[in-house]
Amino acid sequence: MYRYEMTTVTVTATHTAALARLGHALSDETRARILLALREAPAVPSDLADALGVSRQVMSNQLACLRGCGLIEGVKEGRNTWYRLAEPELAPALNDLLRLVLTVNPSCCAGAECTCA
Repeated sequence: MYRYEMTTVTVTATHTAALARLGHALSDETRARILLALREAPAVPSDLADALGVSRQVMSNQLACLRGCGLIEGVKEGRNTWYRLAEPELAPALNDLLRLVLTVNPSCCAGAECTCA
């Protein structure tokens, strides 16, 4: 039997909504792949679409969703819009989340070609 001592944690509607937005963003494989790509460097939609093997329309829709979730932002530069993570803290948080997933289920990323861990 396990015994845990609970500490008092204040959970507000804002906390819950923020966590739900993150969950929604990560619930789609393409959105998750976009977030993982943007943790490395900002990118333009056409380059992201090519790198992830999706159409530009799919990329546009997924970027709009991630912007709506507050996880990415677009920065205009001439005729291009570069997308990046909205907060610098997101990149290490995504790395930590990925390590947690690998700890819980190491078989999800097996093989010598994997560089995510």
